[in-house]
Amino acid sequence: MVVSGNYSQVQLNYLPFWEKPPFFIWLQAGSMNIFGINEFAARFPNALCSIATFITLFLIGKKFHSQKFGLLWCLIYAGTILPHLFFKSGIIDPWFNLFIFLSVYNILLFCNNPKGKKELLYSFLAGTFLGLAVLTKGPAAVLIVGLVIIGVAVWTKNKHLFFSKTFIVFALTTLFVSCSWFLFEWFRGNGQVIKEFITYQVRLFETGDAGHDGPFFYHPLVLLLGCFPASFIFIAGYRSIDGLTPFQLLFRKFIICLFWAVLILFSIVKTKIVHYSSLCYFPITFIATLSLLQFLKTVSFSSTLKIFYWIIALTITVAFCAVGFIDSFKNILLNSIVIEDEFARGNLQAQVNWSGLECILGIIFLAASALVFAGLQRKKFNLIIAGFSTSLIFIYLSINIIVPKVEQYTQQAAIDFYKACSHHKCYVETHSFKSYAYLFYSHRIPSDYTNPDQLKSIAEYLDGAEKEGHSRFSSFPTANCQWMKHGNIDRPAYIIAKTKDEKEMFTNLSLKKLYDKNGFSFFVRMPVKTAKLVYF
Repeated sequence: MVVSGNYSQVQLNYLPFWEKPPFFIWLQAGSMNIFGINEFAARFPNALCSIATFITLFLIGKKFHSQKFGLLWCLIYAGTILPHLFFKSGIIDPWFNLFIFLSVYNILLFCNNPKGKKELLYSFLAGTFLGLAVLTKGPAAVLIVGLVIIGVAVWTKNKHLFFSKTFIVFALTTLFVSCSWFLFEWFRGNGQVIKEFITYQVRLFETGDAGHDGPFFYHPLVLLLGCFPASFIFIAGYRSIDGLTPFQLLFRKFIICLFWAVLILFSIVKTKIVHYSSLCYFPITFIATLSLLQFLKTVSFSSTLKIFYWIIALTITVAFCAVGFIDSFKNILLNSIVIEDEFARGNLQAQVNWSGLECILGIIFLAASALVFAGLQRKKFNLIIAGFSTSLIFIYLSINIIVPKVEQYTQQAAIDFYKACSHHKCYVETHSFKSYAYLFYSHRIPSDYTNPDQLKSIAEYLDGAEKEGHSRFSSFPTANCQWMKHGNIDRPAYIIAKTKDEKEMFTNLSLKKLYDKNGFSFFVRMPVKTAKLVYF
């Protein structure tokens, strides 16, 4: 958007990209216009989202129970691993989840006070937030909120919910806001947006996209580990409801329905990615907060929960204590059968500087786990506060110490290559793996996709892919890579493959291998008239 000046469409390779609506991309583009095209600008919108989210949690928690509840909810959310990491990323989901949560909350408000003075306002806000969620990531927002509404209607036996004036206002507002951009593109002659959007959503349900498939229990396991120890408090206090007011009981029903709607839906979806179930962070931390503040005297871990709690706590502790000494036993891992994946073995060969002091992080995590456990056992609220505060310190230090070093294993070699490509007039593409990193770091420009032979070759490939039932836009990188291998190129063409897939590259004799590094192999094909080969 920033380079082309076209802000009405999401683009990939400077072509219309209909798989995602534009709201979050607008936020990033606006940020890049202020701060420049860099990682900070890409992540800045989610930093703002974190502020908005914590303000939301505090204000809703205060209205639900008390100011103390709001503050504790914020602490537990911030002191839980995955929610904290969430806001450090440049992915779409933080804003998507916040809009859905705000929509569900406003639906709760107009359901709790039918025919009240503000019911139309609440229904309008609920529809606006749901519409913004659709414009952020897509129609999955409507499906999630619809499942929540159906679940609450069945649970409360409220058959009249769907026929009320407020619900009609909510539905019409949702329709207007969510369809605004789609209708704009439709009237501009870009009706394919609807077709591609539906095709992408169906593919997410039916197939494991980009290799991100997994078992049905994938998301329960992710939430159990990634939201530790809040996930265990959630389980322990799940059934506690004594002493809650009618409003609090209805609030809790909405939250529980939200949790199960998200968990079941994305367990059914074939594509399994960690952040798909991230909307569950709100219910998990809410029930954990309610358990600690309202039911601390009665909530406790069963013997089974205690065993699993310490298995997970000790496993994570050992992992963080060992990570600083990974160079000492790296050769043992490489020579054993523990790591069978060839790409992972290649990643592990990266040269990363570890001091050994990183093991302190494991000790901090163990201390946090012990404080929370002791607080629950002794019914000491201050110990639990200390535990989540210690966990917050652990997360912050891990993000700044461990994550950058992990990145050096997983993608630094490729990113360094992409950055080197940004200094040359060339073509860049990945082979047999999906990535957006090369588009960002190699500074692709519109002229990279205007070669007449390239456009003709890609169009023919995409026509064939479409006939076989594949999305044209998802097939573009493969089509471009095929042209770079065999087409009439007018500048150097650099192709990045995982080393385990490099044999597929040698079917083209005009490709020259530059080097291997940390699980990646880098190739170049030069145009016939070019005598000089550019190495990085």
